[in-house]
Amino acid sequence: MPEPQNPPALRERLIDAGVELVLTGGAAAVGLRETARRAGVSHGAPRRYFPTHEDLLAAIARRGFAELATRFAVATEGVDTPHGRLRALGRTYVGYALTHRGMFELMFRHELLDSERHPSDRTPLRESTLPLFGAIVALLADAGHQEPEVTAAALWANLHGLAQLTAWGSLQLVLGSAGGATEAAGEERDETRHDAGGTGTGAGTGDGIDGRTDRLITAVLDAHLGATP
Repeated sequence: MPEPQNPPALRERLIDAGVELVLTGGAAAVGLRETARRAGVSHGAPRRYFPTHEDLLAAIARRGFAELATRFAVATEGVDTPHGRLRALGRTYVGYALTHRGMFELMFRHELLDSERHPSDRTPLRESTLPLFGAIVALLADAGHQEPEVTAAALWANLHGLAQLTAWGSLQLVLGSAGGATEAAGEERDETRHDAGGTGTGAGTGDGIDGRTDRLITAVLDAHLGATP
């Protein structure tokens, strides 16, 4: 089976194949042999670049963090206020979690995030979360929040929990049809906030978010940032 002669190109090709597998079947679908088959190379090729299965998964997860960072940049483009940018980040984060379940779950798998267990000459996966956290802290500081690190941690935890509980169906179970009658009104308010620039604009800002989920995101953001006038 022919293989590229350029090692970096082959490594990226294998990661590309792994990303496709994660997006279609979750992390459980990613095996070294199946990744090699999908990439069109010999079954032994992945071992040259990824000594273990977890090394391959970590490389795929880094792609997820990179894509999320790109979506944040697009969502916050043209949004002038720190709070507006934070609202755009929150919506984008939850939207990505709901529309890229396999990748999102892989990005936060504890055994991959454990830098001490899996030392590497590359940036440890856990450190890939630091730019996101740093951006939230900086925006909170610019907005004049006290203890921006604490507020950033609480906001991140709330948004992550909201994304997970929604994906698991837990919030739908406890809320039932609550808010269903006001779904249209909620969506109308969403459009008003978009027109006002309150939640940001750009691709990926609200992907996968229905009216009820958007109101929950707004509740989380308002609890930490204060309600938008």
